[in-house]
Amino acid sequence: MGFVYSEITLKNVNDQIMAKNGNIKDEDVRTVTVNALADTGAYTLVINEDIREKLGLEITGKRHRKLADGKRSLYDTAGPLEICWKDRRFIMEALIIPDGENTLLGALPLEGLDLIVDPVKQELTGAHGEEMLYYV
Repeated sequence: MGFVYSEITLKNVNDQIMAKNGNIKDEDVRTVTVNALADTGAYTLVINEDIREKLGLEITGKRHRKLADGKRSLYDTAGPLEICWKDRRFIMEALIIPDGENTLLGALPLEGLDLIVDPVKQELTGAHGEEMLYYV
């Protein structure tokens, strides 16, 4: 199976709240569209420092993580941000790999967006068709 990339849009949730309250204009909500690698071996959403700065996300904490190359380190987390894929939305924090080359869409955001990786078509698709399934 090859790599599966998909376009996602990331939005600063705090900006969205300020726009909803009339403190900033809707067009001033900081947004970035990226071609993300769907990585079922990754745990969370991973972005680099450049994307964090463009979105104006605040550092929310630090997490010890092990990367695919075996490197263990303490990495910043930032957020909250909204991940948008087609008509689906999910809010979470992101792990910041300062010089990371790819945005990784890991297992948590894939589950939150109710998406699966289709290995035959090499694309993301809704796990339950057009309608998102919510477990309550």
